[in-house]
Amino acid sequence: MPYSRAFDDHFYCRSDGRLECGHVFLSGNDLPRRWQRREPFRIAELGFGTGLNLCETWRQWRETAPEGASLHFTSFERFPMARADIDRALFYWPEIERERATLTEKWPDAPEGRVEIELEPRMRLTVVCGAALDSLSEEKIPYDAWYLDGFAPSRNPDMWSAELMAEVFRLTAPGGRFGTYAAAGFVRRNLAAAGFTVERRPGFAGKREMLCGEKPAA
Repeated sequence: MPYSRAFDDHFYCRSDGRLECGHVFLSGNDLPRRWQRREPFRIAELGFGTGLNLCETWRQWRETAPEGASLHFTSFERFPMARADIDRALFYWPEIERERATLTEKWPDAPEGRVEIELEPRMRLTVVCGAALDSLSEEKIPYDAWYLDGFAPSRNPDMWSAELMAEVFRLTAPGGRFGTYAAAGFVRRNLAAAGFTVERRPGFAGKREMLCGEKPAA
């Protein structure tokens, strides 16, 4: 179970992080339904961590996306992990063996700056290394879906600040969505203040609530 000493928190839930990804981030963003289109679909994530969300999303996209579709997955990560640590963390799930092997083969020895990886035809990964607020302020093109997966708000409140949620809203396409395991009151209020319509849903593995929502289309 990967653990961050910097934030005194685990990288994902202790029961099954892969299933949590499906429940919180894919279902919260109404995926795979929303990527049933020919034009490129863009997902952004706060906190790349072990790459588990990427690998599970990639697995489901490969199984369900229409022929000729493309996916660009962008993640903002302040402390990128080493290849060996990613490999060890993801080895637990045979369901994503193919994705794990490709990711770790192409992962740089010393990730920094803007890491661009062509994982396979029409499947691209970008990892932007650095503080999230600084990195997002440099972005211009909006995303169709957001995975808000920073460490727990009580351990890493900067990742859930009003300023950062406003940047997430700015970088969300009209009708775009977000999903997050976090349900703290200040997180919900910051998302709503940014402009999102916020919905509470049952959380994963006995967690009482999670949040998801949408940027109004007009």
